[in-house]
Order: sequence, then structure tokens, then C-alpha cells
Amino acid sequence: MNLARIIDGHPADSTALISHGRVTTYGDLRRQVAALRAELVSIGLQPGECVALMCSNTPYFVISYLAAVGVGAVVAPLNPTSPAPEIEKELLVVQPAVVVLEPAALATWSQVTGDTRRGVRAVMATEGHGIEGARTLDEVFSSDLAAGPVDVEPSAPAAYIFTSGTAGSPKAAVLTHGNLLSNIEQTTVVEHMSSADVTFGVLPMYHIFGLNVMLCNTLAAGAAIVLVQRFDPVSAIETIKERGITVMLGAPSMWMALSQLIDVPADAFASVRLALSGAAKLPEQVIHSLSARFGLQVLEGYGLTEASPVVTTSIDMPFTPGSIGRPLAGVEVRIVDESGDDAYVGDSGEIWVRGPNVFAGYLNDPEATARVLSAEGWLRTGDIAVADENGHIFMVDRAKDLIIVSGFNVYPAEVEEVLTMHPDITDAAVIGTAHPHTGEAVRAYVVLRPGMHLDEDAVVDHCRRHLARYKCPVKVLFVQQVPRNMTGKLQRYSLR
Repeated sequence: MNLARIIDGHPADSTALISHGRVTTYGDLRRQVAALRAELVSIGLQPGECVALMCSNTPYFVISYLAAVGVGAVVAPLNPTSPAPEIEKELLVVQPAVVVLEPAALATWSQVTGDTRRGVRAVMATEGHGIEGARTLDEVFSSDLAAGPVDVEPSAPAAYIFTSGTAGSPKAAVLTHGNLLSNIEQTTVVEHMSSADVTFGVLPMYHIFGLNVMLCNTLAAGAAIVLVQRFDPVSAIETIKERGITVMLGAPSMWMALSQLIDVPADAFASVRLALSGAAKLPEQVIHSLSARFGLQVLEGYGLTEASPVVTTSIDMPFTPGSIGRPLAGVEVRIVDESGDDAYVGDSGEIWVRGPNVFAGYLNDPEATARVLSAEGWLRTGDIAVADENGHIFMVDRAKDLIIVSGFNVYPAEVEEVLTMHPDITDAAVIGTAHPHTGEAVRAYVVLRPGMHLDEDAVVDHCRRHLARYKCPVKVLFVQQVPRNMTGKLQRYSLR
């Protein structure tokens, strides 16, 4: 098996990718992927070695991903807009042999230190933009070389996807070919995907929802995907009409923005047969608004990186706003009470998941792996839910302290660590607060050193130098102390 084979067998003249008005057919895509595979083999990339992708939603990302997993390498998709300190931490974890860069990531890469670069044997540029010694992908595509995918075991790692830990240090979830392919098969069946579909590709592909559900489900079905690098609600409406979009997947922030548009015709979403929201809870008033205004039923599901990611779906069940649906076929779900027993119907408990889509563990972190994976293979999610008598599952709460901003996980400890790196800050606490556009936003409580003075902008600017923008506080409050218990542990709940 090999995940890269999802693009095989589709008609060569069928559209695979649409980006900035340019069409890439499946024939073009297979040729470009084969050429890049040959290039990776020629530079000595070995199965099991890592390729780091610092690319946004472009054909270059798609081609690089499929080429790298095709030769048996492991891809680490990184947010190209993240600041250098965050990228450097992640690169130290995955130890890439090859790095693929787009122009927007060039400045960040130039700040990465020599120690981090030591194991990198080749840097490849998506376009010619001044990286000394780097070969551009367009040059690779113009060659006559080609290499096919290698066979790998289902347990062979295919991707390292970062999900921050509660201690604040980055952890790479190891997702195997078997994990990713099983979830593609589980979801494409229930989504009824076909070659006639056209997907709106706005979810970032360095996020597991965008990578496996949006991109790979589309390619596995032989359908087309319109790659979108930046979301704009007005442009989205135009694209839906122009391209005949049939499948839309998005985080709650997208659906909220679309629901707030004015002067939009009632048939704006007429071509959309499947609308899915994930990565965070979608407010029910948004669901009802979209349904009433446009006749669009936005369905929710539940998933997490460690499950590749989809666990439950509300497709093919009665429209029930607020429900995350039922487990996918082939996925076992338990709702477990505090005693470790199955909770009664109507009682809340922690969601446990088992199935072929559950990840292999965290890269080089057996302790963290053991905390979430039981000996029997159950993934302990930390998320709290309740099931009704029909088996419909409803979220009650989520992993303790987790903040979800526009569908992205933010762990307070990671932000607190950066805040206390500032020489004038002695202590800090971070919580999530409701936000009308992003679902939640980060709020920081900061304790300054005696006699020091900082304003909010200075604190936020400090965070932006070390963290992705969505992780940075939108509000900073200066306090005399943050709440801690007798052992010194933060009590964030008291701040809420």
C-alpha cells in the first residue's frame, strides 16, 4: 500500500486542482508527482526520513506531499506563517532531511539556526526566490525523470502532524499510511464523494482536517478541489457560483462569516450538496441562520489529529443541530465515566476511540503516548460528551483548558511559557473567551516585575515574535497575581 496511490486510476484529462484560475488535471498531477519522486530519490532521500513542508494551499503543497509519501518518506506539514522560534522547535522534533519552502516562508527559514539545519541535506523552493543552492519545483517538473510509489506496510509513518501538549512543548502525532487511508475510506463512503464533486479548498492543508478530509478525500474520489489560500466571504460566494462548488468544509469562523453577509441571494449555495463544519463547536444560531436564509444544512462531526481525524459524523442522520452525530463505520466509541465504566445513556463521560484510524503515538515521546493510548488501543481524548437513546452524541465540554481559535488548538501553557520569557513578566495565566468571529480568543493575565511597565501592544508584539498569530492574546490584563493552589498549580477555572 501507499497513500500516494489515491491519485491513480482517475481519467488523465479530469480536473484535479484549480489554483488561481489554473487547472491541473490528474494526468498532469501524476506526471509532476512522479518527477518530484525521482528528484527525491536522486538526492538520496530514504524511506522513513522526513520532508518538512512550509507551504500554503497551492499545487506545490499537494505535489510535494504525494511525492514524499510516495517514496516512503514522512511529511511534516508546518504553518508557513509561523514565526522562526516556533518553526525551529518543530524542526528539531522531526529532524527533516529535506525542506520545501514557498516564498512566504523564506524569511522564517533564513532565521533558523545552523544547529537546526545541520541534518537538512536539501532545500527545495516552490518558485525561484533567492535560496542559494535550492532547486525549484518548476525545474524538477520540466525534467523527463519519473519514479513510481514504493510499497510500504500499513504501519509505516506517512505524516507528522503537530498538536501542542498541555506542557506547552510541541508534539508530533505519528499518522501511518494505514491510519490515513482507513479514515479516507471511512469518510468518503459516508460523504458519497464522486468524480463529479468540486470541493472548496480553504482549510489549511498543514492542519489534519484540511489535509486528509478536504484534500485527500477529494483526490481519492477523483473529484476536483479549488485551492484557496486566504478566505474572503464575498470571494467565496463568487467561487461557489463560478466553479459549481458541491462540497464545503470549514471551521466555525468560516460559517459565521458567511452567515453575516448581507445582500446575498437565497440561492447562493444552490450547488452545495454537502456542508461540513469541524475543528470546533459551531454555534447553533449560525446553523439555524444558514438553514433559514439559504436552505443550507451545515452538519457537524467530531475528530482530532490523533484519529486522522474523523471519529463521528452527522451525515445520513436526521438534521439535528448541536449533535456531532454517530461513530463512523469501523470506529469504536465509548463514553466512559470517572470509574472507567461505560456511562449510562444521558450521562456525560470522556470520549474514548478505537479503530484503524487511531495514531501510532507521539514521535519520540513514549510518556505522552502512554497517557492517551491504553494498552487495549483506546485513545483517551479528554473530551466530554453525552449520548442519547438514539446513539446521537452531543459535546458537553472539551479537553481541559484547551482553547480553539478558528478551529486551531491553542494550549494555554504554550502561550504562558512565551509570556514569561519576557524579562519584565514574572507570571502569567491564559484562558479562552468567546469571540464572534473565531469562536474563541486568547486572553492573558500578566504579572509584571515590581517597578516595570508594559502596555498591551508590547505584550502582544512579544508573543507574535514567538507564536503563530492565532495563538497570541487579543486581550491582556495586568494583575497583581494569578490564581494558584497550594502546590503552585494554576487554577485557570477561577479566571473564567
